[in-house]
Parts: sequence; structure tokens; C-alpha cells
Amino acid sequence: MQSSLKFGTSGLRGLAEELNGEEARRYTSAFLSYLATLGETVSELYLARDFRDSSAGILRDCAAAASALGIEAVDCGAVPTPALALHAMAAGAPSIMVTGSHIPEDRNGLKFYLKSGEISKQDEAGILGELQPSEAGNYDAPIRDEEAEARARYLSRYEMLLRPGALAGLRIGVFEHSTVARDILGDLLRACGAETVALGRADRFVAVDTEAFTDAVFQPMGEWLQDYRLAAIVSADGDGDRPLLMDDKGRFVRGDVLGLLAAEFLGADTVVTPVTSNTAIEATGYFPQTVRTRVGSPYVIEGMIEAIAAGAVTTVGFEANGGTLLGNAIELNGVQIDPLMTRDACLPLLATLGLAQSKQKRLSDLVDSLPLRTALSGRLADVPFEASARLLGELRDPSYAAKYFADRGKIVRTADIDGLQFWLHTDLLIHIRPSGNAPELRCYVEAVNAPDAEQALEWALNAAKRALAA
Repeated sequence: MQSSLKFGTSGLRGLAEELNGEEARRYTSAFLSYLATLGETVSELYLARDFRDSSAGILRDCAAAASALGIEAVDCGAVPTPALALHAMAAGAPSIMVTGSHIPEDRNGLKFYLKSGEISKQDEAGILGELQPSEAGNYDAPIRDEEAEARARYLSRYEMLLRPGALAGLRIGVFEHSTVARDILGDLLRACGAETVALGRADRFVAVDTEAFTDAVFQPMGEWLQDYRLAAIVSADGDGDRPLLMDDKGRFVRGDVLGLLAAEFLGADTVVTPVTSNTAIEATGYFPQTVRTRVGSPYVIEGMIEAIAAGAVTTVGFEANGGTLLGNAIELNGVQIDPLMTRDACLPLLATLGLAQSKQKRLSDLVDSLPLRTALSGRLADVPFEASARLLGELRDPSYAAKYFADRGKIVRTADIDGLQFWLHTDLLIHIRPSGNAPELRCYVEAVNAPDAEQALEWALNAAKRALAA
């Protein structure tokens, strides 16, 4: 039977029952062996996890594989992925986060970090090249506990991001569910002067997709906003690298909008973001340079590294899901904040709230001041990658594409970065791409208003469905 374990847009993912045990040990051993091929001497491997039931056991499997190679395992506990990366990088050590992020609990995954940061697509290939059959080892290997230290280091990074008392007078809800960022978010907001209200804490893991605003898990948020007289509600996904924000009007703020506002707050001269992020980024005129990439943090990081090498002074990256990355050291409030090129939920949430306060605006007014177009996305499930590739190949033929879009408008511009984007003379943007994590075809649209965007998305999904069936 073919394994479900595969590298996607954010690490290795698959069924938890397949990752647990031998496979977790194999991939950990392969990662450490790959580091040896790079000439790196590894004496410690830092580990952390999310709250899903399978994660603690998989973490122990990773520790066992390290121990079998004579490498000490360090357990950072249930902390956000960026907290693990920050703590391990400070120690000059590699790390692995055990998490499936927002996907269902029956699935899980591993996110790998070099001592210098998140792995690249080239590193993924290197790890796969080192996979070997599992060998017996000490599966009860000792693990050094550094959860308190990892948590304290991460809190210290952001406690001074805003000036003291910057959020005073705001009452902010923290939708805690089962994110590992739940306690940290509350601590940081209170450190900045806000009053917090803890909401919806879960005893068992809940799969929360911070982009799926219509999911039932978010239904209580509007009532919480009113009942507790909140200025905003914040949250994060399971491993704390993707943010969620509801404004004072009960509207969800898209992740790419959060990234845009965070970049403005941080004074970015260069923004790096995938092609799926809102075109308002360029329309604001806030940033001298905007670099568009393929979807996935490895591609954003690659773009950031290239921009920095070309002279960018303050480089901020983010994805459409809102995870924000800092490429250069910056100074705020007399405190230096070092680079951290991995997705982070706390940075854009604090930066956006701080920006609204500094401009003396409600959060909703801040968002409304942006030249935003309505952006929507949808997907067709159970579409093999080969079928998606065939459709994209046909759409690269200008004559085929013109007929395909004939009843929506004339094509005036195209882009072929990650899937295909089509700008139509009717002021629509339609983007079609295969998912990097699942057998799905994804469609994204942008329009000047919500009704146009809704109609365009419905058309795009139906058109793709017809073309795939032909």
C-alpha cells in the first residue's frame, strides 16, 4: 500500500497511524543523516508538538531516533512552531515540530528546521534521499525538558514589540480552542496593556483552519464579540504559526491583509508573498518592492533570501494564510528584534493591533482604509494531480484559454508562477492551481465587490469541473 506520508507546502504530512512509530524514526534518522552530508555536527535535536493525541508519542519516536545516533533530544513541549525554531536556532541546533497544523486529528506531520532555519525544497529532497529501513533502538530514550525556557524566550521576543501600554483600554478575546499559542497570546496581549477574555478552550484537539471562515468552529465568535463587548478576537491554528483575527464589526480579517498591515507596522521596504495574496499589497504603494512567489513558506523564504542578498533592508514575508516572517533585524521601541524566517501568528496579530492603536483607529476602520478587492477561494476535491496538470497544460494554449474564459471576459494578462492566473477585461482575476497537500484543484478569484467575486468563483469551479470531465 502506498504511504500517505508526503512533503507538501509545509513539511511532511500524512495519516497519524502511519507516521507514529517506525516512520517517525525513519524520517528523523534521515533528517539527521542528511545534516551529516552537509558537514554539520549535531549533538542535540530540539523537539516540540501540538496538542493532538498522536503528537506526544511521535515526539518520543523522534527522540528515540536521535538517541540511537548518539544525539541528545531536547523536549520543548507544546509550544508554537516559531517558538521551537527560535529556541533551537539560539542553541545552534536543528529541530523538528510534530504537528499536522490545521488538518484533521487523524493526520499529523513533521516540520524540519536546520540550525539556520526552515528547510528548503532542496533539503526535502535530501532528506528523502537518506531514508533507510528502520533499525532497533532505545525507544525509551531520555529527553531533556526545556519547555519553560522555550516559552520564555518566545515571550521575551514579542513583549517589547509594542510600546508599554500600547493596547491599554482594549478588551480582546482569545479563542483558545486547542492551539499551542493560546496561553502565550493572552500573556503577550496583557503585557501590552490589553484586557483579555479567554474563550472556547478545548480539552481535546480541534482542527481549526484559519482560512475556512465558514467552518462551524467559528460560529460562536460573533456572539462572543457582542456578549463580552470585545474590540477584537484573536486566535491561531494548531501549531501557532497561522493567525486568526475578527475585527470589532465581527468580520474576519484575511491572513494576507494581516500580513500587509504587519509589514506596514514594521516599516518594510520589501514584501515577499505568494501569488494568492490580495493585489491590494501593490495598490497601497506602501512598499518599494513586492515579490510574488509560489505557494508555500519554502518559496517565500527563498524569495526573502534573494531580496536580502540584493540589498533589501527590512524584508517581511507572509502567506495568504497570514503566517508572517521577518527577514532582517529591526529596532522598535529601542529593542532589537532579530530575524525569524518561519511563519509566526503572534507577530502579525500584535503588529496589526498596534498599528490600529497608533493611528487611533478602530480595527475595522484600519482595514476599510485599504484598497482591498474581494478575494474568495474554493476547491474541487478528489482531483488527481495529473488531471490538474492536464487542465493547466491546455490553458497555457492562448486559443484554448480564450475559449475557456469567453463568457467571463477577454484575457488581458496572465501569470504562470504557481498554477495560472488570468486577468480579464471585466476586472476579474481568476487563479487556478493544484493543491500542494491534497488531490484537489484550487480556484481563487478577486473582484471589485463581493457579488462579483461570488459569481466568479462559482463560475470558475464549474468551468474547471466541466473541463476535467471532458
